[in-house]
Amino acid sequence: MESDYDVVVIGAGPGGYVSAIRCGQLGLKTAIVEKEALGGVCLNWGCIPSKALLKNAEVVSYFQRSEEFGLSFDNFHADYGSAVDRSRSVVDRNVRGVSYLLRKNNVDHITGEGRLSGNGVVSIGDDGTRLQAKNIIIATGSTPRSIPSLPIDGDKVISSRESIILKELPSSMVIVGGGAIGVEFAYLYHTYGVSVTIVELLPSLVPTEDSEVSQQLERSFARRGITVMTGTGVTGVNYEGGELSVTLEKDGVKESISCGKVLAAIGVQPNSENLGLDNIGVETNRGFINVGDNMETNIPGIYAIGDVTGKMALAHVASAQGLTAADHIAGLETQPLDYALMPRATYCQPQIASFGLTEQQAIEQGFEVNVGKFNVQANGKALAMGETEGMIKLVVDAKYGELLGGHMIGPEVTELLGELALTKLLEGTINEVGWAVHPHPTISEMLKEAALDAQGKALHM
Repeated sequence: MESDYDVVVIGAGPGGYVSAIRCGQLGLKTAIVEKEALGGVCLNWGCIPSKALLKNAEVVSYFQRSEEFGLSFDNFHADYGSAVDRSRSVVDRNVRGVSYLLRKNNVDHITGEGRLSGNGVVSIGDDGTRLQAKNIIIATGSTPRSIPSLPIDGDKVISSRESIILKELPSSMVIVGGGAIGVEFAYLYHTYGVSVTIVELLPSLVPTEDSEVSQQLERSFARRGITVMTGTGVTGVNYEGGELSVTLEKDGVKESISCGKVLAAIGVQPNSENLGLDNIGVETNRGFINVGDNMETNIPGIYAIGDVTGKMALAHVASAQGLTAADHIAGLETQPLDYALMPRATYCQPQIASFGLTEQQAIEQGFEVNVGKFNVQANGKALAMGETEGMIKLVVDAKYGELLGGHMIGPEVTELLGELALTKLLEGTINEVGWAVHPHPTISEMLKEAALDAQGKALHM
């Protein structure tokens, strides 16, 4: 069986389904091919279910602090299995929503494994189905990365995919990797009573964040009782006599710690194998597909978006890339994406939110830098919420007041990224952020205060 399309999208994650919807909106005959559930890793095994679980953990944390709010009770029990069940129901609802949006925009959903079998041809599985397409968008995403010293077996050593549906929690866990996934699961599991140790090879947690944010998170985790071991590598995992142990090395000194499970959270690798890329000569680098500003590969009519490009493994980046590819296919004007300005959000408690350059990066790039800060403890809404850890930090070009970066840790700070992103997009400065009237009492007032502080005019600190 053969069908002709203007666009065939391989992979239905947040990049794939968004690009397919946009293509449908633009009047292009479009099909999307997905071997598993619509929504990809993000919706089914990552972003969405993890946020549902983290919301449960936040609720549990309030019960653990109940006396602070004048509440008392006996025999409190937090059922983690029920939390997982709730997260799966959230996933199911989102999957149905994506399915509806594809139908609404006349996108054909084809279940199966898509593979390039020639210029403009996508074959589906082994049943002989072939789709002829003028354009193909590869959106196959990524999978958790494994290393020789930490082989993932799905039982004792698990990845984020297994952890998202794990209903029976161990008494202790070692999380290898102190990036966004590692710290989110560390907060989640600790809140549900697991003794957590985070092992990070680099010198700090969330090592891509501004150093002050990393330091604040490490202090916060220490107060909670989460053990953090930075500058430490994993040299092996052993399971003998019913006991799991992890061998660590720091500064040439080795030690072993016992635990119930190990979570490997050390990054991702691209899903680019068995796609038939070699059949038509699509260029890759370490498995990631090379793309230009419009997500085009070196082969005309072949595009790639999302994690498989190796740009940034973030759902909203994949969606933005998907829109760019769709618009370019339709002949519309596009604008190159600036990955340095992509917002980044981490949903442990306290939350972390950032975009743009860190203070150190700005200095290294030759900017004369002003820094504006505001402490969460000085914000009335944060105090009323009982959440007083964190800060706002704005990195500013001293000459023009241009916003170079924003780095935040504290309650609900992920919701503040939109204001900073819009300010940057509209070429605003900290003058505008400082002038804008922010509602009181809100967390957003901290942005105004940090902008004023960069000018030496902070009012409430």
